[in-house]
Amino acid sequence: MNRHYQHLVNKLEEITHLNGVMSTIGWDQEVMLPAGAAEARAMQISALAGVIHERMTDPQLGDCLAELTNSGMDAFNEFERCNIREALRSYELETKVPKRLVQELAELGSRGHGVWVAARQDNKFSDFAPVIKRFLDLKQEWAQCVSPELSAYDANIDLFERGTTMATITPIFERLKQELIPLIHAIQAHAVQPDTSFLQGHFARDKQEALARQISRDIGFDFDQGRMDVSVHPFCGGSHPTDVRITTRYKDSNFVESLYAVIHETGHALYEQGRPHALGDLPVSESLTMGIHESQSLFWERMIAQSKPFCQHYFETIRAAFPDNLQHASVDSFYRAINTCKPDFIRVEADEVTYPLHIILRYEIEKGLFDGSMRVDDLPEIWNELMMKYLGIQPPNDALGVLQDSHWSGGAFGYFPSYTLGAMYACQFYNTLLREQPDTEKHISNGHFAPIKQWLNEKIHRQGRLYTPQELVQLVTGEALNPDHFIGHLKHKYSEIYGLTSV
Repeated sequence: MNRHYQHLVNKLEEITHLNGVMSTIGWDQEVMLPAGAAEARAMQISALAGVIHERMTDPQLGDCLAELTNSGMDAFNEFERCNIREALRSYELETKVPKRLVQELAELGSRGHGVWVAARQDNKFSDFAPVIKRFLDLKQEWAQCVSPELSAYDANIDLFERGTTMATITPIFERLKQELIPLIHAIQAHAVQPDTSFLQGHFARDKQEALARQISRDIGFDFDQGRMDVSVHPFCGGSHPTDVRITTRYKDSNFVESLYAVIHETGHALYEQGRPHALGDLPVSESLTMGIHESQSLFWERMIAQSKPFCQHYFETIRAAFPDNLQHASVDSFYRAINTCKPDFIRVEADEVTYPLHIILRYEIEKGLFDGSMRVDDLPEIWNELMMKYLGIQPPNDALGVLQDSHWSGGAFGYFPSYTLGAMYACQFYNTLLREQPDTEKHISNGHFAPIKQWLNEKIHRQGRLYTPQELVQLVTGEALNPDHFIGHLKHKYSEIYGLTSV
């Protein structure tokens, strides 16, 4: 093996192992850390982050990458080329930004979260506005450092969904608005809304946990190489494909929220457990982008677990767990109840029809902030106007409106589009699966999920970072990202649920 490449492999594996340690103590902080240990843990994380940064910006790493790229890439196979390409991208992202800017972004992110929490509690956007203004200045500067050839907002989007720009997103989002707003209006005008009363009541936590574990295991989560715990906010973490950790939260009054959170996070976990780690702890074996990752969680949550065949298979199991609550429910009433469409203020609680409008609103605001057509001080009014325009509701206060998300407190501009891109990817992947495996819905109704998981493993998980998201979607589905799949799915499904004759 080329000695420079072997040197690169050694350095990259060390960075991966250190990041695995960081992920593990991050999981511990959310799940098991004693409250009194928060300050000590912050210092530990800070120290480890410094070590990782030193490894990632090591001049010897830069010299090694220069030798490899200057010697020509034809001598390497596709996996080796991917490792070199990804390492070079990461190195340039780390080294092109001045240390002063890195430190200020980190400091503002830490301080900004606390400011956001207080502003949300006090319902006072003006207290948080200076954080957004400063972040915009810093992220403009950051973009000029790392990608001067791109607009500042495109550079920030690329950090989360590489190769994706406003030129791609804007026309797709415009199409979604044109199709989904009339659909939502038609649904809300319909006289008969699904009965959801049996989804409220008291649901024993131990029954919820047992049900969640059973379904997570059934669809393929390997508990020998993973675990499930409780946290304030559900997430998927862990340090390696052999150590994947998912969390949920339980409400005595609502079992659906925790169950579907588990299914969502299991989708993320199956991606992580399915990565090609036999190729080494190297970039080629890592997951691709936020949008592709989100497609895997939404694939299982929306396309599989909210489908009628899934409800047919699990309804009696669910009713057996909560017999007093669901004694008068049926498969059909349960299916309709978990797929109710109703505009609400909170993004994370939105159904699959209204959710894209929450994302589009945030995308348009971020775009306006970066191009100067919107002012930070005007955001509460802009937010409320767009909520009324798109969903027909107006938040009663900023805590339920412009202050509801934490993303801007950490400077994560450009992140939001990944959620809806992921939903569209998921639908397009699912339609391809149906075309290639016509018995899929029969398998779901029989609880036979292995063929689905194997298909995802082969088509997506084991591809690691060999391809861009655009290339992967083309390779798997035979076409570029096409919103028709998503729009068609929503129109067909909700027209049936609500008895709509035309939308």
